[in-house]
Amino acid sequence: MKLFLTVFLFTLAASVPGAAHAQSYPQKPVRIISPYSPGGLGDLLPRAVAAGLTELLGQQVIVENRPGASQIIGMQAAARSAPDGYTLVFGSVTSLAINPSAHRNLPYDPVKDFAPVALCVTTPVYLVVHPSVPAKSVKDLVALARARPGRMTYGSGGNGSSNHLAGELFKSLARVDVLHVPYKGAGPAMIDVMAGHIDMMFGAAGLAEAQAGKVRLLGVSSAKRSALAPQVPTIAESGVPGYEATIWFGLLAPAGTPAGIVTRLSQDINKVLGQPRVRESFNTLDITPGSPDAFASLIKREIPKWRKVIEGAKITME
Repeated sequence: MKLFLTVFLFTLAASVPGAAHAQSYPQKPVRIISPYSPGGLGDLLPRAVAAGLTELLGQQVIVENRPGASQIIGMQAAARSAPDGYTLVFGSVTSLAINPSAHRNLPYDPVKDFAPVALCVTTPVYLVVHPSVPAKSVKDLVALARARPGRMTYGSGGNGSSNHLAGELFKSLARVDVLHVPYKGAGPAMIDVMAGHIDMMFGAAGLAEAQAGKVRLLGVSSAKRSALAPQVPTIAESGVPGYEATIWFGLLAPAGTPAGIVTRLSQDINKVLGQPRVRESFNTLDITPGSPDAFASLIKREIPKWRKVIEGAKITME
């Protein structure tokens, strides 16, 4: 009987992958690698999650900034880390869905090298133009761009950035020729839109600038209207059918991290994202917690979508 019970308990433990690891986890501090410089959303949001996880896990969770090379440096560091639950990385649509096609020799595989833990944020892109642009709607803008092939300009945070790709998707679906002007960051691009140096931009910012009259907001990139600006039509419903482009961020662990630990982290991260203080701090964003499987499915859907855009626009980066 004793032998039978021992075999039964061993078999039960083996049938729950990562169960033993999850029960004793964590026993030391956990780090979240942010592939961003300090100060922006890619730094502030993981810090908010880290603070909440520290309380729930009973161990210090720290954020380590590893910016550079279109987020590649930080992502590569995470991919090479031990799959023990003590390293997470703050991934995005750029690092996980755009980089695989934009960079020829990407030193990590977004699907094979990571275990998705939790999607954190999804935010639409806003199409804004300088007030001098004689277009009051997306339909007007498309007509104007077709009448001025190659003469209108749109700015972005740099080649291969999410707002660059949002612009290229617009060009493809609207069948317009608009000149791309890359900047070293989305902030400088928005400044030049407000100054009238470039005509328009697809960016996560734009609501406050539009309310101040510095730019005109024409459309939102999500499939449904934004709760933050319900009066603004989607780009798809107002002149470019099928258009959808969102910016998203989430946390991942190195591939091979025990399933029990991934589940534990996912549940705790979702609890943190649901806290009123976190939602209030990021009230201009759509907090979208979810399961590891749902996050994995999103990544797999977005890779071929942006590959088609990148190949169509002939975008290549070393």
